Amino acid sequence: MSWTQVSYTYDGSFSGFLTCVYESYRHKEAPAAFSTPEDPRISLYPERPVKSDPAKARQVYLSLARKISPSARELVTLGFLTCAEERELLLWNYIWYGYARGRAAGYDLSDPRVAALEKAVRHLRNEVHLFKGFLRFSDLDGVLAGEIEPKNRVLPLLRPHFCARYPDEDFLIYDRTHREALFHQKGSWAILPLEQFTLGEAKEEERGYRALWRRFYTTISIEGRENPRCRMSHMPKRYWNIMTEFQEDAPVPAGRPVSPPPLSLPT
Repeated sequence: MSWTQVSYTYDGSFSGFLTCVYESYRHKEAPAAFSTPEDPRISLYPERPVKSDPAKARQVYLSLARKISPSARELVTLGFLTCAEERELLLWNYIWYGYARGRAAGYDLSDPRVAALEKAVRHLRNEVHLFKGFLRFSDLDGVLAGEIEPKNRVLPLLRPHFCARYPDEDFLIYDRTHREALFHQKGSWAILPLEQFTLGEAKEEERGYRALWRRFYTTISIEGRENPRCRMSHMPKRYWNIMTEFQEDAPVPAGRPVSPPPLSLPT
């Protein structure tokens, strides 16, 4: 029996995607495309809307570990967070191959479906690693706030790191690319959609801390060993627009000089 090619429309969630996988096997349909309601593209294939069903999604999620391997399930979960082109088709093809090959599929990097997904997840993990070091917070009336512009959806993977690092702090991390934010408040957290967010004008104390950080960054540099190409290799230029050491604050109104706050050194 041949499989019918269709174009799935779903809500864009991971649960919705797994529901699409369930429906494809149930109805013998091979998805030619996936789209969300916000996607302006028009498909030439018959379109079928799929409503997210947690029970069906869970069944597929459990089957990934059982029929392929736990590592394959993790790869699919992370793959959904990537910015890979035609991400859903990439994942569906990997799942199809995995169901057919079993555990061996997770290690077969000679297959282009496996290799492409591994590459996309590797890019995601690398971006998460860089943001752990490049993210800069500002103090907004006792709340630490930072902004990022990632290519992938990195907030779910950044959450464990920053929640463990600042367990007693109130903070938020805003993802400008995907318009969502991680909120943390002393023991509880949530990742929620947020259409727009701006840090606003920094107060005098925050400006002082920024000036202190820039002074530190400049002071530790060794003029004779400056290597711009090496710096851009370890600190890619696309991250500079969120890093304090490469930014300049707006001019301070007259009569409000900014100086670094005093340091309290241990005795």
